[in-house]
Amino acid sequence: MRYFLAAMSVFGFLHATQVAAQDGPVVVELYTSQGCSSCPPADEMLRDLAKRDDVIALALHVDYWDYIGWKDIFASPAFTARQHAYARAANATSVYTPQMIINGVEQVVGSRPMQVMDALLVQKEAGNLFDVTLTRRDGAVLITAEPGQGGNYAVQLVRYLPEKTVDIRRGENAGRNLTYANIVTSWDVIAEWDGRSPLALEADAEGDNPIVVILQQSTDGPIVGAAVLR
Repeated sequence: MRYFLAAMSVFGFLHATQVAAQDGPVVVELYTSQGCSSCPPADEMLRDLAKRDDVIALALHVDYWDYIGWKDIFASPAFTARQHAYARAANATSVYTPQMIINGVEQVVGSRPMQVMDALLVQKEAGNLFDVTLTRRDGAVLITAEPGQGGNYAVQLVRYLPEKTVDIRRGENAGRNLTYANIVTSWDVIAEWDGRSPLALEADAEGDNPIVVILQQSTDGPIVGAAVLR
């Protein structure tokens, strides 16, 4: 992956596709598994959330249910590790599916619509510390943000597959055709930022799949800025 601070390279992107975060989209991470019988309602809810402009909905498939008869084709141990990091930050003793983590702060059962909507509203009203602007052209993305509150922020680049239907043949969901939305395929920390100086960062972003950039305190704290290029 190519990434570097690139304040001067802004001018090379004058004719590129551009998007800026306005009032701060809320990031919803759904921790789910194709081997989990209680997950399909949460997966469906995430599909609905993915249609909203004020939400960045991301499905992270974990691998700890693979042993019960069906290996989730989207699962990654890195996503399991990320969920465990959130659990440690919250002093929780275990992880579960389906779980939604909203803006890195609110942790709710992903199949409970009222809890999810209430948490979304709280985070939407709170807003983000930073507006993030993304500019894409020729296999790269330029990430910019204006300075503000100082801190220890991780700049994270996320790629996802917008939709895929899977014929599940074994395990708890055997015989079901389930459609998943915004399936995360990679989640990389590409830089650290102190928030006190302008951010200008260029990174590889090959392919046509959407690009998400998330600014977060550490990698398991509050999300302070985000933007998506679909």
